[in-house]
Amino acid sequence: MNALIVVDVQNDFLPGGALAVPKGDQVIGPINAMMDCFELIVATQDWHPAGHGSFASSNPGIRVGEVGTLGGMPQVMWPDHCIENTRGAALATTLRQHPLAQIFRKGQDPTIDSYSGFFDNDHKRSTGLGEWLRNRGVSGVYVVGLATDYCVKATALDAARLGFAATVDLSGCRGVELRPGDIAAAVAELRAAGVRVIG
Repeated sequence: MNALIVVDVQNDFLPGGALAVPKGDQVIGPINAMMDCFELIVATQDWHPAGHGSFASSNPGIRVGEVGTLGGMPQVMWPDHCIENTRGAALATTLRQHPLAQIFRKGQDPTIDSYSGFFDNDHKRSTGLGEWLRNRGVSGVYVVGLATDYCVKATALDAARLGFAATVDLSGCRGVELRPGDIAAAVAELRAAGVRVIG
C-alpha cells in the first residue's frame, strides 16, 4: 500500500507567514485532489518551542538565512516560525484535514532542527512515522508539501533510506530557493538517492 505524506502545509509557510515559501499556497489545491487517490494519508507539522536554536533570534550576530551550527551540524538560521500552539504552526485552513489519519510533529527539541518527517536532523531521534507506516502495511510513500529543498527533500530521502519506495510529486511542492538552483539541486539529490520525482 502507498501512503501520502503531506509535509508542513502550515500557515507560517504560506504567503504572509513568518517563513513564507514563494507560492506556497499553490500546493493546497493539488494536494487536496491527491487525497482521493490514497487510502492512508498523514501530515507532518513543524512544532517548535519558543526560542528554538534554529531561529536567528536565538543566535546573536547571525542573520536570517546565514548558516551557523546547531547540534554540531550546519544550520540555516530561520525567522521565528511554527511556534507550538500558535496560528502560524496550524495546518492551513484550506487543506483538507478530515482525511488525515495522523499528524507527526517535529522540531520540538530546541537543540536540533528536524526537517524530515521521520527523524531529527542528526538522526538520533525518530518521530515514529516509519514504524507507524510499517505497522499499517505501507511499502511506498508519496511526499508533497513545503518545502521542496528542505523538509520535503529530507522526508523523501529518509523514506528511501528506510526502504520505502519513495516518490516526490512536484505538482504538490514548492521550494524556498534561498540560493538560485537550490530546488534543482534538491531534485537531483533525490533522484541520485533512488527517489522517483514526478510532476
